[in-house]
Amino acid sequence: MTISLPFPSAPRARGNLSAGALYAVDGGDSFVYYGQVAANKQVGFFRFRSKIVSVSEALSAELMCRVGVSYPSIGRALRAGVWISLGRHELRSELIEEPVLVQWPVGTLEVSLWKGPAVIGKTEVHDPEIQHLEIISAFDATFHVPPRLRAEFKSAQDARAGGGRVWHARRMKEELAARHPELPWHKLPIGWGPVQ
Repeated sequence: MTISLPFPSAPRARGNLSAGALYAVDGGDSFVYYGQVAANKQVGFFRFRSKIVSVSEALSAELMCRVGVSYPSIGRALRAGVWISLGRHELRSELIEEPVLVQWPVGTLEVSLWKGPAVIGKTEVHDPEIQHLEIISAFDATFHVPPRLRAEFKSAQDARAGGGRVWHARRMKEELAARHPELPWHKLPIGWGPVQ
């Protein structure tokens, strides 16, 4: 399969969230990134990028991140040529199990930990045990996923880099509070623990 950037637009394409569906994503940096749909319909992206599509190398790379992607946005990304479908492949074992996700209500420090449809615990957002966990969200396939993949691939620590892990959301809140101290909605909650 010889496909390179830019991907052709596919005016009639529709997203597929069947487990094992594989996509190539135009990262906006002249590289192709790869994601496979997990059993729970999140998309797991691999720590591999290339100049032309390489399915076998992508599927043998380690998992880099696993995120929720808005289903309608996948179809829009396919139609715009930002994503391209690479068919269905055997599901990677890491994408079978349900991950623990974090729900963080606005203006609070307390978070709920979810595994599938059940709350399995509660803790505070600065708990060191949860910093690597993903916050429940739905990324847009065109506008949010490419910057997130570029940042993840480079292991970027920049607060403005796309990301959805707890440590990243905390860093983003700290940066917004510092830049806009006059805005009450950016004020950090009482008891805030700074990001290390």
